[in-house]
Amino acid sequence: MSEAPNASEPLHVIVGVSGGIAAYKACHVVRDFKEQGADVRVIPTENALRFVGAATFEALSGNTVETGVFSRVDEVQHVRLGQEADLVVVAPATADFLARVAAGRADDLLTTTILVATCPVVLAPAMHTEMWLNPATQANVETLRNRGITVLEPAHGRLTGKDTGPGRLPESHVIAELARTVQRTAAFSPSLAGKRVLISAGGTQENVDPVRFIGNRSSGRQGYALGDIAAQRGAQVTIVAGATDQLEPPSGAEIVRVRSTRDMRDAMVERAPESDIIIMAAAVADFRPETEADTKLKKGQADEALSVIQLTENPDILKTLVQMRDAGQTRATVIGFAAETDNELDYGREKLRRKGADMLMVNSVAGGGVFGQSRNRGWLLSADGGQEEIPDGTKHEVAVRIWDAVERRLR
Repeated sequence: MSEAPNASEPLHVIVGVSGGIAAYKACHVVRDFKEQGADVRVIPTENALRFVGAATFEALSGNTVETGVFSRVDEVQHVRLGQEADLVVVAPATADFLARVAAGRADDLLTTTILVATCPVVLAPAMHTEMWLNPATQANVETLRNRGITVLEPAHGRLTGKDTGPGRLPESHVIAELARTVQRTAAFSPSLAGKRVLISAGGTQENVDPVRFIGNRSSGRQGYALGDIAAQRGAQVTIVAGATDQLEPPSGAEIVRVRSTRDMRDAMVERAPESDIIIMAAAVADFRPETEADTKLKKGQADEALSVIQLTENPDILKTLVQMRDAGQTRATVIGFAAETDNELDYGREKLRRKGADMLMVNSVAGGGVFGQSRNRGWLLSADGGQEEIPDGTKHEVAVRIWDAVERRLR
């Protein structure tokens, strides 16, 4: 593994592009890295240039584009690029490209660069479902992962023509964020393979009338990041999602849409018996209006009706899941979240004791922190008295640390 880049220097990123229809999405991957201050070099295959021209990649990256090993021979470019890179990302990686890398081929500039690279290498597959599920492709993916190369799980969705299924290239910002996470932490390994993971994410909303509701500022980003990392580690992921409409669902995860706390409770309870790990990352509304108007409250009417809203307590989903665990109705390890504005650790320890969860992630949300933001930090508490500080990082980096701790507990 290459040394970590100096924080004062730009990240040197190679974006490889192989010859598939999803090659156009590589343009957005390049732009994402550039906007984060990286120095980006695009290396397409010859077939990739049938879909997107070299001039486009040069304009977006600010660097020349070449494909052959005989380019700039005097600079030994086919070796130098891999040696100097901090991160290599290939999007899309076709079935043929995965096969060539698995075989150790070095017949163009991109495969040669990967063979030389000692930095993290991330491949984002894109192909038809039958090609992705073919035993030959799956064997190549397993080979690459065993060598320390990260092969992302493809997304489910619309493919070329009318076909739909697994094999779609994840969205560009997801690829870039996952690749940065790998570069800052470690390659994704199938450490959660065979595990069924159930995660709640986002805020819940409690109706006052058909138009207005009581809610909170939770975006669901942390819950989705937990789902992203779990899926990339091989888990079967289900996310019960509240208000998360603006987010791209994690690749391969089943998304169950809910609105209210009671809806979320019902969805979590229904799926808990089949789960191995449950994470309650959602920011649920603790209270709801005692009555809900059937029609929209008009202004004059609303002044009177909304001057006092009688609230009633919502069900405690985390406590319900713990009770199911204690009663033997689920074998799952149960992890909760606590959003506090002051005395975070004291309140967190008390909540962990009161709820009976196995672990609790405590966030400080004072001053508008965490909710809706791209970064997070806090403390991960364990029922056995353990405490681990989770330093400031992107929500994907925080998710990596949480999953590392959960896996240590499972072992």
